[in-house]
This record gives sequence, C-alpha cells and structure tokens, in this order.
Amino acid sequence: MTPLTNLTIDVENGTVTWTHEGKTESLPINHPRSFEMASHAWLRCGWDVKHVYSFAWMGRPIIQLPEDIVRMQELIYTLKPDVVLECGVAHGGSLVLYASVMKAMGHGRVIGVDVEIRPHNRKAIEEHEMFPLITLVEGSSIAQETIDHVHSLIKPGEKVLLILDSNHYKEHVLSEMRAYQDLVPVGSYIVACDGIMEEVSNGPRTREDWSWNHPKAAAKQFAEENPNFVIEYPSFPFNEGTVAKPVTYFAEGYLRRVS
Repeated sequence: MTPLTNLTIDVENGTVTWTHEGKTESLPINHPRSFEMASHAWLRCGWDVKHVYSFAWMGRPIIQLPEDIVRMQELIYTLKPDVVLECGVAHGGSLVLYASVMKAMGHGRVIGVDVEIRPHNRKAIEEHEMFPLITLVEGSSIAQETIDHVHSLIKPGEKVLLILDSNHYKEHVLSEMRAYQDLVPVGSYIVACDGIMEEVSNGPRTREDWSWNHPKAAAKQFAEENPNFVIEYPSFPFNEGTVAKPVTYFAEGYLRRVS
C-alpha cells in the first residue's frame, strides 16, 4: 500500500476519515477498513519513533513488530518445520524466538546466516540457553560458498521455513529467494520481512528508492517467475473479530509453496 496522505480519527463521533491516492473516504470507527487505515498510520508513526527497537525475547533484542512476533509463533506451531532458516541475525532475538517455540514443541532447530555476526552478539547468542538449537553461519547469504554450506546443513526430507531479514533491497532479497527456494517444500513458506519500506519511504532513516526497492517488490517478481509459489498470508488460527488482515511490517512478503 502506498502511504496515506492524512487520517483523522473522530472518537466522539465514531468515524475514521482518510485520504489515499487522492481519494478521501470516511467510515464508522468499528469498520474493518477503518482499523486497516488507522493501523497504516500507526505503523508509520511507530517507524518514526523506532517502536520496534524497544523489545527483547528471552533477553535478546528482537527488532520486530509485536504482532509479527506473535504471527511467526503461530506459523511455526502450525507448520512444525524441522528447520527455520533465517538470513539476518543482528542481536539474535528472532533466532531465540524461533528456537524457544521449537523447544516448547520438542521439535526443530534454527540456522541463522549473516554477512557479519558481531563478536558481542555472537558471544551473547552462544551463551544463551537456546543456543543448543541454533547454528550460526557467517558469510554473505548470496555468496555461493555460503549457499553451499547452508544446503549441507539441511538433511534430506527436512521441512524448511525460510525467513529473509538481512539486506532488504529488492535484488538481494530476490537472490536469496532463488538461492534457497529448493529447500522450501510444498506447504511451507518464504517470508520476506520489511515490505513496510515502501510505506515509510518518505520518513526518517529511509532512502528515496525505498518506494520501489524493497522486499515486497522482490516477492512479487519471484512469484511471477515461479508459479509454484504464491503470495499468501497464513490464515489466522483463531479469529472471532472482524479484522481479516494483519498489522505487519511484512507486507505481501509471505510466499507459500503450492507445487
């Protein structure tokens, strides 16, 4: 979704009014579309104040939106993959999250790949109680030697969930998808993180080319090139409300393998 121009929430009168792509709309505050538009504005505000930089999982910083953390837990529990393979390590919070879910399930392990794992982060991850379920691989995720090494760590028949959260520019993400797609079986997913870049392209800590140079664009091109993958957000395992779309940084970044 391209950025909103403006949004007004009138709590007293129970309406939400917004302008998007030159068109102004207004709906009751309890309408799912109103929630969607208010969420887009909230995501932009959260980006500007670095909201996602205020969370940790079992002691390790996890730079993720809280809803994305919960939704990833849902996906892992539903899929029960043998391996969660994540490109992008940073502080290791996401790796610890995935490992803790797998520890609770009694099944699975995690592989984290990063071009640079800083010594203090490596030390903290290796000393963490979840580390027995984590393998760290240092090297460019799109370098052939790294690709070959990661493939050697996957046993025949293992179900892999692939999460891409390293360099978020389109060509890099597309290269990662092409490099590791063969590890993802039918029914599992490639998750391209941070498609939110398009929506915040005029905000702080951004670049002008974020309007087109982002993971969402990579996912779209990959799906066009590979009909055995479709862009499809996992269904909610529980939902008694009227909201059908997630509040997410991973906009249009879920690719499910269908054949």
